[in-house]
Amino acid sequence: MSDSPYQSAGGALKLKGIGHVGKKSKKKKKSTKKYLEKISTDPEQITNGSSLKDNRTPAQKAFDRVRDKRQEEKILEKAQKKHKDHVEEFNRKLDQLTEHFDIPKVSWTK
Repeated sequence: MSDSPYQSAGGALKLKGIGHVGKKSKKKKKSTKKYLEKISTDPEQITNGSSLKDNRTPAQKAFDRVRDKRQEEKILEKAQKKHKDHVEEFNRKLDQLTEHFDIPKVSWTK
């Protein structure tokens, strides 16, 4: 039978998502002592927010500042315009567009 061109792998069938069928491994419980000690030592740090650390690079901070500034400018610009101004601006943009999607008139008689 070993001379057969069709050989299969030996062993039990393994199913995805079920894991090992044999002995179940015991999971270690994570101790919460360290977490509780951090909380109980300085409750003022949590309320002040000083315990949160900013892990961003200076470039990321600068990018966020510029993005926020531009966003504020856009909001202020939109707040100054009335609905009528928005409609007029939109209509001007539509007038400037090419009429690419219009169907041209084709007539064989003329």
